[in-house]
Amino acid sequence: MYKAGIIGTGTIARKMAYTLNEMDGVELYAVASRSLEKAKAFALEYNAQKAYGSYEELAEDEDIDLVYVATPHSAHAENALLCLEKGRNVLVEKPFAVNVSQAEKVFSKAREKGLFAGEALWTRFHPMKKKILELINDGAIGEVTSVTAEAGGFLTKVPRLTEPELAGGALLDIGIYPLNFASMMIGSEIERIDSSAVLTEKGVDAQNGFVITYKDGKMAILASSILSESSWSGVIYGTTGRIEADYILDIRKITVVNGDKRYEINSPKEISGFEFEVQAALDAIAQGKCETNEMPQSETLKMLGIMDGLREKWGVKYPFE
Repeated sequence: MYKAGIIGTGTIARKMAYTLNEMDGVELYAVASRSLEKAKAFALEYNAQKAYGSYEELAEDEDIDLVYVATPHSAHAENALLCLEKGRNVLVEKPFAVNVSQAEKVFSKAREKGLFAGEALWTRFHPMKKKILELINDGAIGEVTSVTAEAGGFLTKVPRLTEPELAGGALLDIGIYPLNFASMMIGSEIERIDSSAVLTEKGVDAQNGFVITYKDGKMAILASSILSESSWSGVIYGTTGRIEADYILDIRKITVVNGDKRYEINSPKEISGFEFEVQAALDAIAQGKCETNEMPQSETLKMLGIMDGLREKWGVKYPFE
C-alpha cells in the first residue's frame, strides 16, 4: 500500500484527499498546513494518520511514498524542492511552476536524487484523451487541421487568480487547459504565436486570446478569462468532420460529427478524475521512472516556455521573478 501526503488544505487538496480515500493501493497518510489546527481538522475529516503544522515535517516523514503539492502557484517550486531534498517523490498541481527556470531547478533536483517529479494536469491522464487520439488516428474526421478551446469564469474575487504575489492571472491557472488541449491533439513544431491580453490594475492578465500556427500548417485558437463564464469546450476540426469535447478539464463526453453521421461517446465512470494522474505517478515510481508518459517533464517545460513568452509579450511579470 502506497502512502501519500498532501501539502496544502484548500479546495484542490480536498478533492485529492477524497480521491485517495476512494482508490485502491494507495492511502492518504499525512497532510501538512502552515497551521497545525487546519492540518488536524483536515486529517480528521479525511482520515489521514498524520497531521503536520509545517511542510518541512511532512517532507521529513520517510513513510511517505508520494507528496501531492496543492499550495498556491507561487509556492509550487519551493515546496517541491523541499520535498525532493528530503527524499520524497512529488506530484505537483498545475502549473508545475511559475516559469521554465523554476521547473528546470525542480527537475534537476529530482534527477540528482533519483526521484519522481511530475505535473498533475489531470486532462493529460484522462482516458477520454486516449479515446480522442484513437479516433483521430483512425481517420474519424479526416486529416486534422485546427483546434479551438476556451476556459473561463467570473473569478475576480479569488486571490490566487488576481494577486501578482501568488502568480495570478487567467493564463497560468486556466489558460493552461486550452494550451494543453491543443498540444495533446495537434501539438507539433510551432512556427509563431499571435496573442493579445487585457490586464488588471494589478498587472496580471484578466483575459487573453492567442493563435498558435504550427509549421505543418495546423492552427490552434485558444482563450482564457477570469472575467466571464466560458463553455470550457474544445473542438478538433478535420477535413471531413469534427470532434467536440464538452469540458476540456475532465472530458465527460465527446461528440463526433462526420457529414450526416453524429454520435456521442461518454466518459467511463470515475472517482473525481484525479485518480488517473495519481495512478500514473505511482506506476512511474514503481518502475523507477522520474516522469510519466502522459505528462513528461519535457512537455511541462514546453508549456511553461510558451506561457513565459506570452507573459513577456503582455508585460506580466511577478514580483519574485
